[in-house]
Amino acid sequence: MSAFTTETVLDVQHYTDRLFRFRTTRAPAFRFRTGEFVMMGLEIAGKPLVRAYSIASPNWDEELEFYSIKVPDGPLTSKLCSIEVGQTVLVGRKPVGTLVLDALLPGKRLYMVATGTGIAPFASLIRDPETYERFDEVILTHTCRTSDELTYGIELVASLKDDPLVGDYIQAGKLIHDTAATREAQGAKGRLPARVADGSFFKEHNLPPFNPDEDRGMICGSMEMLASCKTMFEEAGFTEGSVSQPGQFVYEKAFVG
Repeated sequence: MSAFTTETVLDVQHYTDRLFRFRTTRAPAFRFRTGEFVMMGLEIAGKPLVRAYSIASPNWDEELEFYSIKVPDGPLTSKLCSIEVGQTVLVGRKPVGTLVLDALLPGKRLYMVATGTGIAPFASLIRDPETYERFDEVILTHTCRTSDELTYGIELVASLKDDPLVGDYIQAGKLIHDTAATREAQGAKGRLPARVADGSFFKEHNLPPFNPDEDRGMICGSMEMLASCKTMFEEAGFTEGSVSQPGQFVYEKAFVG
């Protein structure tokens, strides 16, 4: 059996000259935990060219959604960004990943910390009712360079108010969406570790400072961002977790883009 299924592209939306999302069919036998990633890509010259991509759709969705950066000279994304409805992509059969709820100890608040396309696994998690059943508050923070790069997350969160599965949680205020553009005045300005350090992040959202007894964290973004936010949680007393040994925070080690 091939390590990949061939899925048909159903919808494509470009947000900027650097960011786009697309939806595909989903093989009936494909199963994944909300928050996991999968190897996904194209067949080039008869061979699979794939990278790790978080699945942005929830595990109950009949389709798969991916959110991607465009890298002009990238071996995969330079071609993937031209994908059109009706064309096909390769999707791996074995999803994996650390950004799953079972890797965290029970808590009161869940912080999902993302930069750029690192919002993808959280786009899956905020559409899953189990996320709100496990935590009293869910705080999604998304930091990008410019305001137009925040559009995917803003539109998604807005749509959840009418979602049949999680709409009641959203309308009850269980989801806080924090946006920050570091190069212009959209949302809060500045990177999250700095806003946490000076207390402005907590003041803005009427939240208490990090407390490892009550709070849990998930991180997904660039390597530099992972390092700084990992340090942010560790300095607050959080311990890293995994599915085999749940902890107080986790981060995605296989993020691409």
